Amino acid sequence: MLSNSDINKGWRKEKAANSLNEVFSSIKVPVNESSWKKFMAYVGPGLLVAVGYMDPGNWATDIAGGAQFGYTLLSVILISNLFAIVLQYLSVKLGIVAERDLAQACKDHFHPSVNFILWIFCEIAIAACDLAEVIGSAIALNLLFGIPLSVGVVITVIDVFLILFLQSRGFRYIESIVGGLIFVIFASFLYEIFLSKPDIFPLLEGLIPKKEIITNPSMLYIAIGILGATVMPHNLYLHSSIVQTRGYPRTTEGKKEALKFASLDSSLSLMLAFFINAAILIISAATFHTSGNKDVADINDAYKLLSPLLGTTLASIFFGVALLASGQNSTVTGTLAGQIVMEGFLNIRLKPWVRRLITRLIAIIPALIISIIYGERGTADLLVFSQVILSMQLSFAVVPLVMFTGNKTKMGQFVNKPWLKVLAWTISGIIIMLNLYLLKETIFP
Repeated sequence: MLSNSDINKGWRKEKAANSLNEVFSSIKVPVNESSWKKFMAYVGPGLLVAVGYMDPGNWATDIAGGAQFGYTLLSVILISNLFAIVLQYLSVKLGIVAERDLAQACKDHFHPSVNFILWIFCEIAIAACDLAEVIGSAIALNLLFGIPLSVGVVITVIDVFLILFLQSRGFRYIESIVGGLIFVIFASFLYEIFLSKPDIFPLLEGLIPKKEIITNPSMLYIAIGILGATVMPHNLYLHSSIVQTRGYPRTTEGKKEALKFASLDSSLSLMLAFFINAAILIISAATFHTSGNKDVADINDAYKLLSPLLGTTLASIFFGVALLASGQNSTVTGTLAGQIVMEGFLNIRLKPWVRRLITRLIAIIPALIISIIYGERGTADLLVFSQVILSMQLSFAVVPLVMFTGNKTKMGQFVNKPWLKVLAWTISGIIIMLNLYLLKETIFP
């Protein structure tokens, strides 16, 4: 068993409490069982994290990219997903080795003024993500049942009680519900791909990066939007916490095994997220780009055009169901991330329903105002804007994560290998440069 001095070595402050203390180490990991049974005990956190990579905010950028440029931006989704796999691996490593989530790690390392700034940025990112979930769910309710957008926005408050119900049943129950909803999304898009009959060779060619992605300003802008919508800052906080729900031995060997299985769970789940993100762009390219509807840029247009272009009303229905499932799934992970960030940075432990209500109201107020004043087009623009905000916050989560996992005094023998350090800092540099470009284009278009 590792002592507290081993865990706290290299940190300026000792660890004050366990992350998500009510579910910390609550899921038993079998000891004298096969590798398969051990791996199955670790399956779950990766699915919760993968949800953030297929939330409604991703849909708008993927639809616009496919409609305008065909399969060309598939390579951007692939590269973004590879970035995500590396960053989520580092997040898993921080949680398992240092036994701190990213918020706790920042609190135990940085000056309080720096932590306050990081906390504000993280809360903005969570609010932006929640905004995407509110709008996505409201749009889905409008498309499927004809419920006005403003009413749909208000209905999303109900998920506060849904989250409370899930949390009361245990963490495994949350993971099972999320996994079930991911299956609904997966099945829906598998059916949509079957209907849209994409061209295989152009599709495969789209996985190879093209120079025009950089040289074409319109394509570059959407490519950065895809990156911002894919790699979610709050997921890095979330993952570093929820891997600690597993009851593995807190020893060097136990942590090695936990890191192996948790990383496998994460990577496989993110490949599933890649399929779903790629499927949205592929369907958009095969349906809209090839038919000349290159100006389709939002969820509403896509929903309305899918049925007439593919020849069946089921196409739009499955699209709407997947959107609703995506919005509800993201609600679960957004709630957990909000709790982790507030407890980690500020050590403030609010009741879950209070925390959830505060976060949701921050998202609902602008969504409600925009939906009433500007209607459908306004909410679509707000959805894209939420992804720009998320993209700009990403660096403030990535840089501390890369710093901590590359520090030998903090990580000991688990410190990032030299090649991983280079790769992680390269990814960080790319994200920072792209976000600076996005900021310039947003302020001075």
